[in-house]
Amino acid sequence: MQLVDDVVSMKDEVAEWRRTLHADPELLYDVHNTAAFVVDKLKSFGCDEVVPGIGRTGVVGIIHGRPGGNGPAIGLRADMDALPINEITGVPWASKTPGKMHACGHDGHTAMLLGAARHLAATRNFTGSVAVIFQPAEEGGAGGREMVKDGMMERFGITKVFGMHNLPGLPVGQFAIRKGPLMAATDIFDVTIKGRGGHAAMPHQTIDPIVAASAIVSSLQSIASRNANPLESVVVSVTKFIGGSAYNIIPETVELAGTVRTLSPEMRDLAETRIGEIVRNVAAAHGAEGTLNYLRNYPVTFNHSDETDFAADIAESVAGAGKVEREQPPTMGGEDFSFMLEARPGAFIFMGNGDTAGLHHPAYDFNDDAIPVGVSYWVKLAEKALAA
Repeated sequence: MQLVDDVVSMKDEVAEWRRTLHADPELLYDVHNTAAFVVDKLKSFGCDEVVPGIGRTGVVGIIHGRPGGNGPAIGLRADMDALPINEITGVPWASKTPGKMHACGHDGHTAMLLGAARHLAATRNFTGSVAVIFQPAEEGGAGGREMVKDGMMERFGITKVFGMHNLPGLPVGQFAIRKGPLMAATDIFDVTIKGRGGHAAMPHQTIDPIVAASAIVSSLQSIASRNANPLESVVVSVTKFIGGSAYNIIPETVELAGTVRTLSPEMRDLAETRIGEIVRNVAAAHGAEGTLNYLRNYPVTFNHSDETDFAADIAESVAGAGKVEREQPPTMGGEDFSFMLEARPGAFIFMGNGDTAGLHHPAYDFNDDAIPVGVSYWVKLAEKALAA
């Protein structure tokens, strides 16, 4: 590996920042302590601007390059929020807040970008400006969308934007990326089935919404098996089925909810259309009424071609030949960095976290051995993108 020397020497300090953040996890937009920590560090590094409150509780730090050197600005993004999970790692820096933990490594992402900011502010070996972006509410709150809506790209003149996420199972020191769709669009839906309740001993006097809802759940699986092109990806999962309150009562209504994952606009449209048709028509076939509330959530995380090649080359300059998978299969997980990639060209890359528990698992912990790798990637990317 070709790590940046100064970055290697700061590993323990960055790891200590990471562990401090890990012990104090915060959810969604309620990342006030984390944002304050970030603001304090960026100011201590001598960033030219430190702006909190972008996209509600996000933070942007601006680092200008060589004096008198004009050039574009690029954005480097890390996420700050944690998850509503009880931690079981048992490490000394484990969460101090029951029911909250950094189970996705956002503590590591934030710490690594802070490490890169410190190096870039000290050396300024580039022309133009670097915007270090610390985003709230990645875990379901669409903080990336809010930062874009708040005018972040225009305000700071950001022309390209890059993101990174750790990946358990990929060895430390390796990277993975692909052009085009890397992560799925993540839509959600709620369904209400209205029947006619009554005594379970007299079902002929009722319209049973449980039977209708069960048929709907089964029929939804035909979208992937019979409506979608077999070469396209679509996942429809019903994750809630709520109805009934007693052994001997057929309920009046049943509620369903779930998620839809797709990798193309065409498949996204197809899924939404077919779910609506199935809900209404299958319910009607049982004499019930079905209504659908469908919400388009995160769009596809779509890597731009030139920026993907650039990011992969930078990763290879850090990790070495053969350590960057450039044709990573897409994942059906979602990522709201997608909103930033819709606003500006850029690329999102996976970085190895080693043999650890999986993301969103209560035994997960970010691997501090990955810190010099991630920080070196950010530093080299910024310096190369903004080379004189």
